[in-house]
Amino acid sequence: MPRYAYPRPSRREITPESLYRNRRRFLQQSALLGCGAALPGLWPGAAYAWKEALAEAPASAFSTDESLTSLDDITSYNNFYEFGTRKRDPSDWAHYLQTDPWSVRIEGEVGKPGEFPLDEIVRAAWLEERIYRLRCVEGWSMVIPWIGFELRELLEYHQPTADADYVALETLYDPDNLRGQRRGIIDWPYREGLRLDEAMHPLTLLAVGLYDKPMPNQNGAPIRLVVPWKYGFKSIKSIVKIRLQKERPVSSWEADAPEEYGFYANVNPNVDHPRWSQARERRIGESGRRETLLFNGYEEEVAHLYEGMDLEEHF
Repeated sequence: MPRYAYPRPSRREITPESLYRNRRRFLQQSALLGCGAALPGLWPGAAYAWKEALAEAPASAFSTDESLTSLDDITSYNNFYEFGTRKRDPSDWAHYLQTDPWSVRIEGEVGKPGEFPLDEIVRAAWLEERIYRLRCVEGWSMVIPWIGFELRELLEYHQPTADADYVALETLYDPDNLRGQRRGIIDWPYREGLRLDEAMHPLTLLAVGLYDKPMPNQNGAPIRLVVPWKYGFKSIKSIVKIRLQKERPVSSWEADAPEEYGFYANVNPNVDHPRWSQARERRIGESGRRETLLFNGYEEEVAHLYEGMDLEEHF
């Protein structure tokens, strides 16, 4: 597996001192209420403290300086077929998504499998000072201030075995509340996957909020994947299962239309979709179109993951 060619930034290097001190006070209080980093039991009333503290998350050194997309556009123009195929369907119907309580099952080729409450997962990340804000260009395209932690941190804690080559992820299946799942648009539940080295890259984020607040339902509450150098459909929403495995998983859109949607889904202006050119893109909130950048502008950070691969064949 390739190693990263750049140092991981220190938290103190990217966090203002005043914010750092305020955050430390919050963490100390959370440690007392949550019984330490292991969090064997959450004290009632402390379980949601992390949601109130999202605004204190420090900035990632990988954040872009491009202008942010408005919150209204981010929350009203979505692809989330669990609620319907129109861009406004998620904002119209996502209030039916029940996100409390929520847990994520970790299974497969790991040393520590099990099902874990989301509050324990996120508060443990707070206590280990892993939560951060990543301002990045998203798939199709928007510039979104995600808040979350590296998928790598979660995977390392659960101890991948030597046979773990891929990460498979799965969305909630709840057709009673997710009206789009009552239609055979795809084979539900929604599934996605990454190569393990992609999943372990520091740009691969498990996001739990945006714009200082918990994740809106229509954007993938309460926890979703963000892989900013890939097209948006790779960033699976409302995750309930993460499985490490030897064999390459087949993602939902790849299974449905393999000639149109490949496993890698890297943003690439040189590889057209069979029905449209991908050389130019529309930034939501802007007029006109702009040139699409290879790997969505993150070529320096991720190109080494695909050295020697034919990106037209492995699209």
